[in-house]
Amino acid sequence: MPKIGAGAIRRKAMVEAAIVEIGEAGSLDVTVSQIARRAGMSPALAHHYFGSKDQMFLAAMRHILRLYGESVRRRMADASTPIERIHAIIDASFAPDQFQTEVVASWLTFYVRALQSEEASRLLQVYAKRLHSNLVFDLRQIVDDETAQSIAQGLAAMIDGFYIRHALQDFAPAQPEVRSMVMDYLQLCLARSARV
Repeated sequence: MPKIGAGAIRRKAMVEAAIVEIGEAGSLDVTVSQIARRAGMSPALAHHYFGSKDQMFLAAMRHILRLYGESVRRRMADASTPIERIHAIIDASFAPDQFQTEVVASWLTFYVRALQSEEASRLLQVYAKRLHSNLVFDLRQIVDDETAQSIAQGLAAMIDGFYIRHALQDFAPAQPEVRSMVMDYLQLCLARSARV
């Protein structure tokens, strides 16, 4: 008789194994067997829970996005001003857990997969729209709507861009430097809009 909750535990183990395998390979060029082996399960069980490697990868990205969202919410709970809430989003984006090699590699694979998969593209759009709307909501309390939209686009591009650089370049700046550069960009944009 199966244990209650065993399915959720197995799914989580396979999702975490998929993230590690994709991180080590740097792509989706891994097999369900490899992922299942790392999770200590059979390939048949992996297929039972996910159906395909693509579905397993999407589950892995949902897991990463859920952890990211929880990180944002935790930091937002301590923020009381619009600028503090924007800082909370940036801090969550560059938190050490988001900069783990396998997580960065999964993000890069996710961007590429979104060009080929409608479901991955939809998931990426949800993430991008949520990031943009969260940034714009607080920026609108500081600057006009057009400027808020522009700054939010720039911040999102920097966040995503640094993930790509970290996945592809050994000499990309370290996580604290990256955070500092994004914060500098925000301050420069706000200073410039105050002078206009």
